Amino acid sequence: MTTSTQLVKRKPESEGLLNEKWDHCLANLLVKSTLGAGFGIIFSVLLFKRRAWPAWVGVGFGAGRGYAECDREFKGAAGGVSRAVGERLKRD
Repeated sequence: MTTSTQLVKRKPESEGLLNEKWDHCLANLLVKSTLGAGFGIIFSVLLFKRRAWPAWVGVGFGAGRGYAECDREFKGAAGGVSRAVGERLKRD
């Protein structure tokens, strides 16, 4: 009997890293939005006579924070030079 070789298509490593970053970003966005909604609901019940707007403001703040962290993570991967490294390069 002859054994046939199976070609296994593997994803490039960069694609795996990108998928991992997206997973982390979406999970972070979901967690931050949920926490913001939770704080908004608590403030709504305790301070604002059960109005809806504190919960939506909390969701907005949480989603904005999650988006900002995700944006920073992706822009850091672009190969930019950080401020400390840039200053060190200028001195040399």
